[in-house]
Amino acid sequence: MSSHWISIYALAGMFVLATALPINMGVIAFVGAFLVGTLVAGMNAKEIMGGFPADLFLTLVGITYLFALAQNNGTIDWLVKLAVRAVRGRIAAIPWIMFFIAALLTSVGAVSPAAVAIIAPIALGFAARYGISPLMMGLMVVHGAQGGGFSPISIYGGITNKIVAKAGLPLNEMATMLASLGFNLAVAALLFFLFGGMKLMRQKADAGGALPVVRRVAHGQGGAQVYGDAEGESFGEERRTAAPDADSLMDPAPGAGTETAAHWYRVVTVLGLLALAVLTLFFKQDIGFVSITIGLLLTLMAPNLQKRALGQVSWPEIMLIVGVSTFVGVMDKMGTISFVGHSVAGLTSPLMAALLLCFVGAVVSAFASSTAVLGSLIPLAVPFLQGDASVGAVGFIAAMAVSSTVVDVSPFSTNGALVLANAKGVDRDVFFRQLMVYGAIVTVVAPVLVWLLFVVL
Repeated sequence: MSSHWISIYALAGMFVLATALPINMGVIAFVGAFLVGTLVAGMNAKEIMGGFPADLFLTLVGITYLFALAQNNGTIDWLVKLAVRAVRGRIAAIPWIMFFIAALLTSVGAVSPAAVAIIAPIALGFAARYGISPLMMGLMVVHGAQGGGFSPISIYGGITNKIVAKAGLPLNEMATMLASLGFNLAVAALLFFLFGGMKLMRQKADAGGALPVVRRVAHGQGGAQVYGDAEGESFGEERRTAAPDADSLMDPAPGAGTETAAHWYRVVTVLGLLALAVLTLFFKQDIGFVSITIGLLLTLMAPNLQKRALGQVSWPEIMLIVGVSTFVGVMDKMGTISFVGHSVAGLTSPLMAALLLCFVGAVVSAFASSTAVLGSLIPLAVPFLQGDASVGAVGFIAAMAVSSTVVDVSPFSTNGALVLANAKGVDRDVFFRQLMVYGAIVTVVAPVLVWLLFVVL
């Protein structure tokens, strides 16, 4: 058995083991990266750790820490109330506002994770207050970010267009952009109605938030996956209430109650969130460093009020994401991903090769960089995109673009991880499995649909 197949079987085994036992998959993945890297690939520890996603780790820690601060002082709840006023109490409009704001941010040049990191905590805070499905709300944000991701001035669009031009293939920037936006918009509409959109259209809250709400608190992952008791101690028990004057989405941590947060401090927190958006979207600063810096400044202003925030960082989810990413990094260094891509591209049927490359792009992107996948797989398709029996290049590029990015809803990708880490009022184990199942469905179904829509038809 080749080393490539050993690593693939090892990855599949991790999923089985983490599903059957209450063990954090990140722990399993780190051990898998060590064993496969040293025993199969002949790598040393430094080479293995080269696959550790330090940027993703810092992003997750920084964002969850900053928004834990904003949650504790009541800023998130305040923003939610302002949003209710803005839409005149029409709850059903909020998911779509989040979708289009995320799409707008990525279409003008924001990287997708930055847009999701900024929008998702607010969107999920709103979902927690008004009993909206957090799964639907989180997915709407991610699909919005992906929908706007292929405009000619966006990150994905610019990189993809350069790759296509370098490969000497026909280029249609608008076709790729509209394909991504249209597909993600259709998926968002389906999710909206599947997860209670019709019910939301019949609900309305007044400006003061008088709609009876389900107030839940986020519990850490159970069993062996729990990082420690700090997170658990930061939250109370679930209860149902109709109190319109309550200011917090979740029970505050001891010493971190919203009742002690002055209005000026909430205003400063909002200014900090705006600074995060400006510095990351327009000045291209690292969102992890910026969010931790802003969080520290807020903490220095009220250290006692925010002393529990670090315990609310989603450590189990972060461990899971970075562990799996490290293992995938080992697979990439072994050449396993290139091996799979070249094996698929060598098929005799151009249409079948196009379909399987869309599948490979979807599967790999669910765990790794979508940009890297596009950069490696599009050049492999050049042979069957040329000649008399060729596949239409414009349609294939659109299909690859969609199938390689729509799967970023996976909890193992940056966007999906941000949704998981910022979810409120849910059982994290259950929410993780929901994201994983949805991600698996999208990974299987989306490549077939885009292949039929953009390549076959």
